[in-house]
Amino acid sequence: MATKKRRAPVRVLIAKPGLDGHDRGAKIVARALRDAGMEVIYAGLRQTPEEIVRAALEEDVDLIGLSILSGAHMALFPKVLRLLKKEKAPAIPVFAGGIIPDEDARRLRRLGVRAIFGPGTSLAEIVRAAEQLARRSA
Repeated sequence: MATKKRRAPVRVLIAKPGLDGHDRGAKIVARALRDAGMEVIYAGLRQTPEEIVRAALEEDVDLIGLSILSGAHMALFPKVLRLLKKEKAPAIPVFAGGIIPDEDARRLRRLGVRAIFGPGTSLAEIVRAAEQLARRSA
């Protein structure tokens, strides 16, 4: 009788890049992902793109979630994507949340951010998207 191979839980890094000091939303998303069975590594506040990428590689994550409210998303998110490419890890999907205008969201998607969630997005929607991103990258 064949036994099913048990899949390891999805590992996701949640980080707050830049000088943004508001982390309530990131913590709520982290808890929702954890409650959905994912292993969540919360990097905390005021992370540089270099620190985020280093943590993602060291923790061997399947996904990176970035949260920002400061308006610096067009400087910080592309830098995270460039560093992932430089480290030969561009396959790690990046998703984002925060206050991101529609035009910026379109540009970030073209650059490689896989999903963007604004205020009011349900936790169920974020969890579903994270699960789909992890399955696609596996």
